[in-house]
Amino acid sequence: MNSDFRYIRVKSEPHGFGASIAGISIGEPLPAVVLEEVKQAWARHLVICFPDQPLSHEQLEAFTLQFGHFGVDPYIVAMEAHPHILEVRREPDEKAVNFGAQWHSDWSFQEQPPAGTILHSKVTPPVGGDTLFADGCRAYDDLSETMKGLLDNLFAVHSARVPYGKDGLFAKETEARSMKIVISEDADKIFTHPLVRVHPITGRRALYISPVYTLGIQGMSRGESASLLSYLYQHMVQDEYIYRHRWTPNMLTLWDNRCTLHNADGGYDGHLRVMHRTTIAGERPIGVISA
Repeated sequence: MNSDFRYIRVKSEPHGFGASIAGISIGEPLPAVVLEEVKQAWARHLVICFPDQPLSHEQLEAFTLQFGHFGVDPYIVAMEAHPHILEVRREPDEKAVNFGAQWHSDWSFQEQPPAGTILHSKVTPPVGGDTLFADGCRAYDDLSETMKGLLDNLFAVHSARVPYGKDGLFAKETEARSMKIVISEDADKIFTHPLVRVHPITGRRALYISPVYTLGIQGMSRGESASLLSYLYQHMVQDEYIYRHRWTPNMLTLWDNRCTLHNADGGYDGHLRVMHRTTIAGERPIGVISA
């Protein structure tokens, strides 16, 4: 148990990546001193969770807004009366691949990707359904100085084309899906972000690439880009950088999209799984050469 905090109880995972927070209720607005400690814990551990926190839609929205404005969530139809909440739902008889089942950083294809994502568990299956997180900070730290010198000056090209474009994966999907996916020509838009991102709060450097959304590296040939990205993806998702997050009912989890990847694990066919999701607006990524 981390004793650095006065108002919250923090139990961190090995390496400090991921932590559970207890001792407070998040159903009501947090006092400023408590909120500040929560933000400090989030900056330190990157993925934080709050077990046993039943929340209404309004309470989830209010909690999110304590960290910033709502992010923009394209390509998924939100809840009718709550346009900032996405219901991540998979019915027991669904055959489609579970949503989010590839390594990615949420909406990295946006000009200003979300700083954080919040997921609140409503119905958790008795088996499977974990979320895997990869620590982009430690993955960067462990690279050679030569590799860091190369990556610090590179920019990656991001787009929603592969999953959400007119010829994308969801457009070709044949199995029925509970979640309503929007296929759009807007998904072909691209934005270029630093491959190594400097965290605006901690100043730590992290690999900022997303297997689902990163199309390539600016200024490199397709072969060069594919080879380097393949190496970095394999490096980032080694076991030593992974935190496997196991859900319990009414758990809220908040993660930092600026320096982590995540992957929704399956293994719960035949069981209902329901999560409610919001995002926190972020800033345009800052790189080493512009920091």
